[in-house]
Amino acid sequence: MTPLVLASASPRRRDLLVRLGIPFEVLTPDVDEGAGDGAGPVLVARRLAQEKALAVARRCPEAVVLAADTVVAGRGVLLGKPRDAAEAAAMLQGLRGRTHRVITAVAVLAPGRVRPLVDHALTSVTMGRYTDEGIAASIARGDPFDKAGGYAIQDDVLAPAERYEGCYCSVVGLPLWIAVRLLGRAGLDITHIGESQLLPQCASCPLR
Repeated sequence: MTPLVLASASPRRRDLLVRLGIPFEVLTPDVDEGAGDGAGPVLVARRLAQEKALAVARRCPEAVVLAADTVVAGRGVLLGKPRDAAEAAAMLQGLRGRTHRVITAVAVLAPGRVRPLVDHALTSVTMGRYTDEGIAASIARGDPFDKAGGYAIQDDVLAPAERYEGCYCSVVGLPLWIAVRLLGRAGLDITHIGESQLLPQCASCPLR
């Protein structure tokens, strides 16, 4: 079987990809994740996902490489990973009670191919009315600092999201139905993947 490499340091993407039952290795791409040049969130996410895939493919040209990038866009501003406690608090306070968009792009590069296959998911997330005390506790736990927008939709402690429309897995970090389709197009055997392996939210996902 052609080896699969996940080009990401995210433990959430790793945990999601495990559900597909395809053995893989993890390599962290060396890519500047700055938004740059005022591009829109979809273009930023797609560009960064492609750059991550290409960076890792240069290190393991015989493998299928899967990369992803998540961008949070609220009120015309792209929110990355907060750099410190003050920025994390400002992000979470700014998102509270409002609706924003989460875009996750997936890029898959097969051996011998020059350009990755790319697709993306866009999910609308409406945040709840969590308290300042809840924000402070989340920051004290260190939760916001490796997440775009400073939160995890699956966080049962802060419980940041009131509702969402779109792909749940995309907000977690990897839209599984997109990953399945792109990996199949890249030549991996995906016939064994069943819905029971995925998250319960995948059954009603519009990307299914």
